[in-house]
Amino acid sequence: MNEPATNNLPEKVDGLSVVGLCKSYPTPAEPLVVLRDVSLELGAGDSLAVIGPSGSGKSTLLNILGTLDRPTAGSVSFAGVAPFSLPPDELARFRAQRIGFVFQDHHLLPQCSAVENVLLPRLALGKSRPSDADRARELLARVGLSNRATHLPAELSGGERQRVAVARALMNGPSLLLADEPTGNLDARASESIGELLAQIAAETRAILIVVTHSAALAKRFARQMRMSEGKLAEDAP
Repeated sequence: MNEPATNNLPEKVDGLSVVGLCKSYPTPAEPLVVLRDVSLELGAGDSLAVIGPSGSGKSTLLNILGTLDRPTAGSVSFAGVAPFSLPPDELARFRAQRIGFVFQDHHLLPQCSAVENVLLPRLALGKSRPSDADRARELLARVGLSNRATHLPAELSGGERQRVAVARALMNGPSLLLADEPTGNLDARASESIGELLAQIAAETRAILIVVTHSAALAKRFARQMRMSEGKLAEDAP
């Protein structure tokens, strides 16, 4: 009996590959170059912290990896898909299914309860199902907020609101989790708690986690650190 031909399969079917990424914006004088020849490879379960000063291109890189912005040059491939080759409606669905976002500002809807905010990403994929509410409550329990499901954002602390945002990012079971300064508005205790939570979730779900941060303490929680400087990305010195 012939053995299965496994040697031809890609090693990281859920991997992220970035090659020669560039981003510039036109100005009256000359183009403003934000990213310069950025390349990166990550596989399922990998975690990366990108550190660097304001204006170095960190958030621009995250926006492109999240398909919220398009590169000027270079390529991005995720799970074997080149997302920027997809039609707009397919790209939106790919983003909703495969990518989760956690921002510095939690962006919770103030009129919605915690569980309703967690449910929102499901609406991007169609009509909500009864089982989705159960999943939203399970995610709130996972981030330590099972007793806060019916609370409005105004009734939660800053750390609790960010935990709701983490649960919301996980609603559709993403393979890529992107966090842009997730502890930037939190005190030291809440920052440590969110950092620990993100690291645990990435390990448990095998999602690729990329965190942009100014915090060296937060960056050290993740397996790999890279530094962005003047639009270039390089491994950070130990």
